[in-house]
Amino acid sequence: MTHAADFQPPRLLRNPHLQSVLGSSGLRRRRGQRALAASGATSTEHILDGGNGARLQGWHSHVPGREPRGTALLLHGWEGSAESSYMRLAAARLLADGLDVFRLNFRDHGDTHHLNEGLFHSNRIGEVVHAAADMVRRLQVRDLVVAGYSLGGNHALRLGLHAPRAGLPLRHIAAVCPLVDPAGTMDVMERDARFYDWYFRRQWRSSLQRKRELFPEHFGYDDATLALDMRGLIGWLARRHAGFDSAEEYFDSYSIAGDRLAGLEVPASILMAEDDPVIPIEHFRHWRLPAGAGLEVARWGGHCAFVENLAGDGFSERWVAARLGAALPR
Repeated sequence: MTHAADFQPPRLLRNPHLQSVLGSSGLRRRRGQRALAASGATSTEHILDGGNGARLQGWHSHVPGREPRGTALLLHGWEGSAESSYMRLAAARLLADGLDVFRLNFRDHGDTHHLNEGLFHSNRIGEVVHAAADMVRRLQVRDLVVAGYSLGGNHALRLGLHAPRAGLPLRHIAAVCPLVDPAGTMDVMERDARFYDWYFRRQWRSSLQRKRELFPEHFGYDDATLALDMRGLIGWLARRHAGFDSAEEYFDSYSIAGDRLAGLEVPASILMAEDDPVIPIEHFRHWRLPAGAGLEVARWGGHCAFVENLAGDGFSERWVAARLGAALPR
């Protein structure tokens, strides 16, 4: 079994910022494209029912003629997509281990802004649960496992809380650098991680501009709104489009800090990097997890990167495949 302590990158790759940049670099994107193409799988688009009129896009990858051991649902991070390098690389690894894979796009991620009028926000967990249940019905999934990265890791663990009531045959969750305390992460990005604040703000503004172009009659926000800093823009989203009175109330709505996962009945494995520049390790040291959840902390890795060498090999893909594969029959 692969463990966090096994991640021993060369000294050159022990810088958390270099790790984080390499993790989503063109090198890794190309590796992901090649790995998925070489898997022998066919990938089919599905538009899933997210409930209350919501529609979420996803891609089902299946090796023709093979009965899968189970199906892995993969959830990307904020402003990532089903085509992110870590999603493709994890998919290729899981396909090689005998699983089918479903890569889901959250609302307004990837090329899906046209599917729903309302804006994405992180408290829309209900539509992710509903879409997962629709996927299980369509594909007749008997054994489901889930992996998520960053915000996707947060969603994967929250999906686990809803799984019994939603009737999901969920066997295991693997979360890589999950967002635990959104308010605390916002503080870190404002204080210590300005580059990441700039990066996510730029990506999000582009997404909001796209939404305005598609639905001008519904979104009349001006460029002055889009020019707000991250906290200001999140506060605007919370009050105008997510139904909250403040950014702080919104952050609290999807926090999984403290004992909020106490009711999690699905076994879960969590991988964190001690040097993550976006999600501080302190959020994990004070986390109270149920007996069926285990946390592993690697000394290095940056944010969701865990790049093993200059060729772009990723430790997290191996770790995810090992954790999810162990929960399914051979």
